[in-house]
Amino acid sequence: MSDKQELRFAITGMTCAACSNRIEKVLNKMETVEAQVNLTTEQAAVSYNPETVSFEDIQARIEKIGYGVKWEQVDLAVEGMTCAACANRIEKVLNKQQGIQKATVNLATESASVLYQPSVTDAAHMISRIQKLGYDANLKETNYDQNSQKEKAQQRLKMTLILSAVLTLPLFATMLVHLFNIPLPGILMNPWFQLVLATPVQFFIGWRFYRGAYKNLRNKTANMDVLVALGTSVAYFYSLYETIQTLRNSQYEPHLYFETSAVIITLILLGKYLETAAKSKTTTALKSLLELQAKEARVIRGNKEQMISVSEVVVGDHIVVKPGEKIPVDGTIIKGHTSIDESMITGESIPVEKSGADNVIGSTINKHGSISIEATKVGKDTALASIIKVVEDAQGSKAPIQRLADVIAGYFVQIVVAIAIVTLGIWLLFITPGETEPALLAMIAVLVIACPCALGLATPTSIMVGTGKAAELGILFKGGEHLERTHQLDAIIFDKTGTLTNGRPEVTDYQGDRQTLQLLASAEYYSEHPLAEAIVSYANQQNVTLSELDSFEAIPGRGIQAEIETKKILAGNRKWLEENGIPIDSLDDTVKKYETNGKTAMLIAINGSLTGVIAVADTVKDSASEAIDSLHAQGLEVMMLTGDNQTTAKAIADQLGIEHVFAEVLPEQKAEKVKEVQLSGKSVAMVGDGINDAPALVVADIGIAIGTGTEVAIEAADVTILGGDLLLLPKAVHLSHATIRNIKQNLFWAFAYNSAGIPIAAAGILAPWIAGAAMAFSSVSVVTNALRLKRVKI
Repeated sequence: MSDKQELRFAITGMTCAACSNRIEKVLNKMETVEAQVNLTTEQAAVSYNPETVSFEDIQARIEKIGYGVKWEQVDLAVEGMTCAACANRIEKVLNKQQGIQKATVNLATESASVLYQPSVTDAAHMISRIQKLGYDANLKETNYDQNSQKEKAQQRLKMTLILSAVLTLPLFATMLVHLFNIPLPGILMNPWFQLVLATPVQFFIGWRFYRGAYKNLRNKTANMDVLVALGTSVAYFYSLYETIQTLRNSQYEPHLYFETSAVIITLILLGKYLETAAKSKTTTALKSLLELQAKEARVIRGNKEQMISVSEVVVGDHIVVKPGEKIPVDGTIIKGHTSIDESMITGESIPVEKSGADNVIGSTINKHGSISIEATKVGKDTALASIIKVVEDAQGSKAPIQRLADVIAGYFVQIVVAIAIVTLGIWLLFITPGETEPALLAMIAVLVIACPCALGLATPTSIMVGTGKAAELGILFKGGEHLERTHQLDAIIFDKTGTLTNGRPEVTDYQGDRQTLQLLASAEYYSEHPLAEAIVSYANQQNVTLSELDSFEAIPGRGIQAEIETKKILAGNRKWLEENGIPIDSLDDTVKKYETNGKTAMLIAINGSLTGVIAVADTVKDSASEAIDSLHAQGLEVMMLTGDNQTTAKAIADQLGIEHVFAEVLPEQKAEKVKEVQLSGKSVAMVGDGINDAPALVVADIGIAIGTGTEVAIEAADVTILGGDLLLLPKAVHLSHATIRNIKQNLFWAFAYNSAGIPIAAAGILAPWIAGAAMAFSSVSVVTNALRLKRVKI
């Protein structure tokens, strides 16, 4: 028996946890199939034996129960076709490949457009198949973007919501007559006018609920769509019946509930729109990571330099990288020396000196000096590709928390329908035998008063107000589920560089005279090293006037040497000065003290004499210490994670009052450290700002990005702190606790309302219109309670 194959693909049509659970159960009933379906990422992770089941079988099963599998598109440029027979041949071969839904080959444009499933096949495999036929192919530039489809869908939902609101507003106004006896224009109370307004809301705008309800009922399940369709339909059709009664008797005063059905549909559409808007921002992390990859490489082939696509680079290629360019792939330096900005991978701001035989990381930036490298890892094996894979796997994992409202709704609708039917039977058999209308009124009252509006609004309204309050403070929650989970945190892990620190080196100590500083800064002005920038900035703060240089040279891994008139300046590490025969004993203890405190020390010599030392470090943010104290006060355990050595890490941790430190952690290990803490039973938040933090941000129960950090970290995180003010972190936790309290209050009153209202309605004490008014009041009370969050002091 062959090994199992693992796939990950997107699913369309899911609306709640009941949907994802249904798909998961159906797939797991297939032979050899093991599936996990994630509602948040709208993806399925499936493991199966290809000898017993195919991807097409899995797709067919998903579509049979009313959902769909999302396909992606790739455009290929095809070379070597001479006639239509060539195009037909390529088209037939591609269409026979597993994982390809449709391939169209165009002879005139010499291109192929392929709709495919990326979990089954990829562009490289398609190109290989075309090449085996005797043609050539490569990736073609395309504007296709799967996110554009989501944006269009969100825009359509917005327009639908606006239309629904316009039609519902006059109907909503009629509630004022019932509740407060406020006089309104007679046309608004006309049943036929209300019918004209309510019908498009019910059947055109609300058709999505009928469609979803049908799919679920056909598969013997129930979700919020069933509840919405049932509740609104009862209100609408009863109102329609009452309207028709006016044809029989012009004096008849109908009891109408058109406003009930229309308001429910409009409010639920509003919630769906807000949910879609939040979700749309959580799916672009992988795209941002991919965009960071270098697009081209300068490869030496046949003793000639040529620019080629990075996708064409193979292991062993010799690549030339000039100053300011991105290193295209992982490799080893074979010629030259330079300093490389690896902050996008490591998060550390100070460039790393590199020379012969040193390893370099793809997509990092070569700061100065041309180098030649030999490619050692390409494509999916590079460090950045590995980070992308970690983010992808983490985003596709099953969320531990299911939506409470969806779970309850799955049982709630069945219970309410059963109570309504029992109510109808009791009235027909025992209370008013032979009289249909009283029995129908009691049944309708049960269905109307048990409408899911209050229950449906209990959570999203509080979430909406809570996230709005957070945004005012500068805290962006990307979804309600993240606001919910934040209150469960036990521990919070900070990345050091750029998160607890400012992410840029600054001069912290200087020992020497003003002339030494003037000469050093004049020399460093011509260096591109970040340490030089810090020194020049410090000199400017001291109002030091810089001089013109006669000569300048930067020695990688050592320091600099320069001449100004008759003075020769040397600055750098111990090794550099010792190589030039300059004794450093008088300042050696000072250098060690700086280094023990996590600082980079640079010795300075003028004309062969040691004249000073300057220390540069990435300084701690002003708000860091107070923020950590506040988090401790809320009962959270605070930890720090960094790639720095143990000495530097401990110096920063002691300064901030952090007891638990993970030092010398490689980028790919950060997510593992988060998992270690989670395995101890703690709910963990990760706070970071760099690309290398992205996997850990996704693995954590709550990922928190600093707004001054990289786009990728922000996209991968669940929460973003704008402006980098760490004091917003304890405020985010506090606001989460306040929101959860508010949600629990809403749910309590929603359940209490239904628990008390249903028996009263079943007893026939409530007329349907009173039940409708009570339903509306319950919704208003929930919204009013949620709005109290705006006044919460954080």
